[in-house]
Amino acid sequence: MFSALKRWWRYLATKVGVSLDQRADPAIQLEQAMTEAQNQHRLLRDQAANVIANQKQAELRLTRDLDEYERTMASTRQALTMAAEASASGDGERAADFTRAAESFASQLVQLEQQIEDDKGLVLAATEASAQAKAAVERNAEILKETLAQRQKLLSQLDQAKMQEQINAAVSAVRDTSGTDTPTVEQVRRDIEARYARAKGMSELNELDTDTTMREVEAASRTSLASERLNEIRAALAISTPATPELAETSPSPPPEDA
Repeated sequence: MFSALKRWWRYLATKVGVSLDQRADPAIQLEQAMTEAQNQHRLLRDQAANVIANQKQAELRLTRDLDEYERTMASTRQALTMAAEASASGDGERAADFTRAAESFASQLVQLEQQIEDDKGLVLAATEASAQAKAAVERNAEILKETLAQRQKLLSQLDQAKMQEQINAAVSAVRDTSGTDTPTVEQVRRDIEARYARAKGMSELNELDTDTTMREVEAASRTSLASERLNEIRAALAISTPATPELAETSPSPPPEDA
């Protein structure tokens, strides 16, 4: 039972994650990733700063111990010198005091020498760690710089993708309006072309009727001119104009002569 509930919980978690990924805004996800990368770089810088601070502190301790060593060495030499002078002057007690002081300084020298060796080891290790930390920060800075450049590129691609999606949606809306009351552009184009073709056809028919009438008028005019010209020629030849068949058929016959 517990195993089934566990599998079901994992399924729900995966389903919710997939649903969020599908519905999430890529721009917001990109900004979240950039914020996380910047936070990681800031954390790395803080860690590197601590490493460098440890190196500086180790160097300061070494410098301080070296200075103390020099002062102790000078005191040791001074105590030995004063012990030798007291011994030379016959003051054995003073010579013994200065000798004990020199021995105490010499003991401090031994401790300082050991401490200096330890400090040198710490400084060496801290210097190496500091160099590695600086290199890590530089590498991560380059990665962050490249990530910022990729961010600009991805945002530009995202804007282009959104624009292309809007264009595709607009084209799909224009081409595919089946099942709606809105005609498609193709249907409107066919209707307009049909109306235009019909209007052109009617115009050509009107022009054809006008041309036929004009040809009839022109033919009648040519016939009249030809008749007039023919009569002029007959008149010049002194030939009488014959009667037309219609006049000959309708004119009355002359009366018969008396015998």
